[in-house]
Amino acid sequence: MREIDRKLVIETVKELCIEANRILPEDMKDCLRAACGQEESPLGREVLGDIVRNFEVAEQKQIPVCQDTGMAVVFVRLGEDAHVKDLPGAVNEGVRRGYLDGLLRCSVVSDPLRRVNSGDNTPAVLHLEIIPGDRLEITVAPKGAGSENMSAIKMMTPAASEEDIINFVAHTVETAGGTPCPPVVVGVGIGGNFEGSALLAKKALCRSTAVRNPDPLYRDLEERMLEAVNRTGVGPQGFGGRVTALAVNIEAGATHIACLPVAVNMGCHVTRHAHRVL
Repeated sequence: MREIDRKLVIETVKELCIEANRILPEDMKDCLRAACGQEESPLGREVLGDIVRNFEVAEQKQIPVCQDTGMAVVFVRLGEDAHVKDLPGAVNEGVRRGYLDGLLRCSVVSDPLRRVNSGDNTPAVLHLEIIPGDRLEITVAPKGAGSENMSAIKMMTPAASEEDIINFVAHTVETAGGTPCPPVVVGVGIGGNFEGSALLAKKALCRSTAVRNPDPLYRDLEERMLEAVNRTGVGPQGFGGRVTALAVNIEAGATHIACLPVAVNMGCHVTRHAHRVL
């Protein structure tokens, strides 16, 4: 059994919180730069140019790429031959230090109705998966409210067609308009159950926009969904144009014979995540 130092976990989570909020993944940068040449709307091109300059300045000056530094969503894959003392506590301590030491905005309220700020952006949303081996994989994905609030889930039936699913995804993006700060990345979860499909959609946002689903069926669906979303004409920041989404990422999972849940988790133009293996 490999014992992983709790202090190392705390420091790693802290660093990932800061890194994810300051530096966009390379695939996102590439997509946004490419979008400048793809957008036909003059206003849309201007907006995209501002977005590119924004993430370049944020990285240069080491400041947050967005004022909404999000609720910390932490995916942990823990090897069955590894152990960390009080793993949830270590993750939350890392988030606390990352947001306070990194001067990141603390946006978490401890209770949904009393609305009192926790003061340190904890608790984080922690998803734990046990895997073979003795490694510890940590992904921190800060999630802002503008995009999260426009997410949706629909409990379809097996009678629903691929076109029904595509139309639901496109309608969700079109209804959202400029609220999630497009151009967006759309995470789609198909299968599982009510909460399982939402988790699949969240995981989809952590996949590189340069990586397509390895299953040809879902890879084709991703392409068709992206085309449908960009036909909505929402455009950059909702001002109209052809680049409404940079990518659609689908993750699929087993489901009940009577179910076909579909979840859409909206990501904004700063769809952020940072990853490390210990």
